[in-house]
Amino acid sequence: MDSLDAFARGKLDALEAGSLRRRLVPTERGIGAAAARRGRALVSFSCNDYLGLSHHPRVIAAAQEAAAKHGAGAGGSRLVTGDHPYLGALETRLARHKGLDAALVFGSGYLANLGITPALAGRGDLVLLDALSHACMWAGARLSGARVVTFRHNDPGDLADRLAEHRADHECALVLTERVFSMDGDRAPLADILGVAEAFDAWTLVDDAHGIGVVEDGPRAPLEMGTLSKALGSYGGYLCASRPVVDLMTSRARSFVYTTGLPPASAAAALQALAILEAEPARRARPLALARRFTARLGLPEAESAVVPVLVGEAQAALDISEALEEAGFLVVAIRPPTVPAGTARLRVAFSAAHEEAQVDALAAAVAALTGRA
Repeated sequence: MDSLDAFARGKLDALEAGSLRRRLVPTERGIGAAAARRGRALVSFSCNDYLGLSHHPRVIAAAQEAAAKHGAGAGGSRLVTGDHPYLGALETRLARHKGLDAALVFGSGYLANLGITPALAGRGDLVLLDALSHACMWAGARLSGARVVTFRHNDPGDLADRLAEHRADHECALVLTERVFSMDGDRAPLADILGVAEAFDAWTLVDDAHGIGVVEDGPRAPLEMGTLSKALGSYGGYLCASRPVVDLMTSRARSFVYTTGLPPASAAAALQALAILEAEPARRARPLALARRFTARLGLPEAESAVVPVLVGEAQAALDISEALEEAGFLVVAIRPPTVPAGTARLRVAFSAAHEEAQVDALAAAVAALTGRA
């Protein structure tokens, strides 16, 4: 249809004018932090494989064995035909890791957040989100039909003010935040947030996608969700909670009920990765140590997680620096609006246990030269 194509072209032209159009770039990932793009060998600092487990021989072998035994796909919704044995074993291990009663595995972290909030909140209820919450948390909150209110980023006092203003008018209340915020790498003051939420009888959901396996110390929320696709090197999402809550999700979370179960290979890989993660504390400590090595060399605030933002400002400037880094042998992708607020385009640098100190130092020197920090 001509009108549809004209509409799409107009939107694309506007994105292009603002340096905001996205394009897929074929990228090969290799062992360690190796990557290849456009025929150039690179060291990747844009991968969320924080522990380097996606290429671990035991993780790969577990995936291969599961696929050979149970097939490439789950075959259907878990409530129909897709509840293969690896899923129950993975849920048991995840719940034990988080110190909670039970767990439920979803098709992805995005699907988990699309399903959890609407299963617990609806019209007449209240959902409060940190202003920098991930897009999937916003999507789940809006799908719920509840009143959606934001509180200032990592500000328990503002959360308390918002709850004092709105809580009495709503039957149930949910507070949504993240252990590690994916674009800034900073950590939520969870003890304070949990204390405020409990004082107002609000339930807290913590997205631990970028914390598990790296920086997940501290208090646990009653609702702990995350992904299997980052530090665990596989694919999928999960919720850890009490047994009644997990049982409710099994019947009411639409993004669980109406989607095909996670493939056996993904579940088996995550199960093996979790075992390695728990057995190797030095591997878990390495990403944060390398991130702090990087921030020290650039005079940036000390890293709180494996993610370090280098703020640039305008989208095109961030793209230009990213391109220059690629020419120097580093894959550091520019992050632009709407993923981050206007005027805060950045390089998002992600550190892995697979990186070497010399690679981190070389990247720091290149970034310093390109951003005027030298």
